[in-house]
Amino acid sequence: MEVRSIYKYARISAFKVREVTREIQGLPVSAALDVLAFTPKKAAFLINKTLKSAIANAENNANLKVDGLIVKEAVVGEGPTFKRMMTRARGSGARINKRTSHIRIILTDEKPATEQKAAAKSDGKSATAEKKPAKKKKKAKAAKK
Repeated sequence: MEVRSIYKYARISAFKVREVTREIQGLPVSAALDVLAFTPKKAAFLINKTLKSAIANAENNANLKVDGLIVKEAVVGEGPTFKRMMTRARGSGARINKRTSHIRIILTDEKPATEQKAAAKSDGKSATAEKKPAKKKKKAKAAKK
C-alpha cells in the first residue's frame, strides 16, 4: 500500500531540494531519516518534516508498520515564483525571483522490483526468456577497380 505526504509552497528552489531527494529515494525509512539528519542543508530539514508526516500518515491512516516502509518516490516540483524588485543604480530596478517548490514523498510497504526479481531467481524461476543463438553476419565483398 502506498502513503503520501506533500509539502506545498516551500520557500526554497526546487533545484536545491532535488539534490537531497535523490539521496533518499529507494531507501528504507529509518535509513532515509539518518541521511537527512546528517545532511547540513535547509532542504534536508524540509524533506525530513515531509517524511515524518508521511510516516505518521502510514501509521494512523493506513495502519502500517514503520519497519517495513520504503521511500518509493521523492519528487520535487516547481511552485509559483514570487517576483520582487530591487532598486539599482540611476533609478533602475532589477527583478528578484523568490522560487517555491512542492515536495511530494510516497512511501510503500512493498519490496522494490530489484528485490522481487532476486527472490524469484532464488526460487528457481527465471524472470527472463531463453536467449536465442546469435546469427553470423555475412561479410560484403569488396568492389574491384
